Amino acid sequence: TVQDPESGNALVDMIAPIAGSKGTGMWTVQEALALGVPLPTIAQAVFARDLSAKSDERTAAKERYGCEHAPFTGSDRAAFLEAIRQALYASKICSYAQGFALLKTASERYDWNLDLGGIALLFRGGCIIRAAFLERIAEAYRAPQPPANLLMDDYFAGKLAAYQPAWRQVVTTAAASGVAAPAFSASLAYFDGYRDAEGPMNLLQAQRDCFGAHTYRRTDKEGSFHFDWLG
Repeated sequence: TVQDPESGNALVDMIAPIAGSKGTGMWTVQEALALGVPLPTIAQAVFARDLSAKSDERTAAKERYGCEHAPFTGSDRAAFLEAIRQALYASKICSYAQGFALLKTASERYDWNLDLGGIALLFRGGCIIRAAFLERIAEAYRAPQPPANLLMDDYFAGKLAAYQPAWRQVVTTAAASGVAAPAFSASLAYFDGYRDAEGPMNLLQAQRDCFGAHTYRRTDKEGSFHFDWLG
């Protein structure tokens, strides 16, 4: 642990819990919204920074609601730390999958012909998002048949399958302990939503048609349809 030379405490504990931002994340999320690309992990990371800036409001909310984090009660602390590592790795895969999906969509929309594998290798050269598995991302996008999404790559799919139990354990433990873990939670929701071919969106579209006559598509035939739900 890095020690603060002034107080003698751990330096990280002397840093105000307010995360700065230079706008890159905001711009990324704005572009994702414009292109219709789901980017929940990155969006939640941006929102978490924005929320951290509201220091006075958070202090007042703590006084109103309290903020007692339940202590870890498990018998194997080392095992839980390993679960956190696996949850972080799985969440990072989803974050990169979302980011590269945005690049892929923009490339197709604007005819940029981006070399996604080359971009992955470029990120190694000092970019804030550099990571060891960028080599794996480059390999995935330079394969004869690149995946539609990194979640469909064999290497990353294997990691997600292996780490999924720990991932769910960490997210549920954080929620039960009153610890906000927005990026972990958003990543898991993205993963679950991506692999669910059915999902609950039929209910949402039914509501849109009921309250706004936005129509819906059917599972048994082509076309757009509207139903008089309140008639």
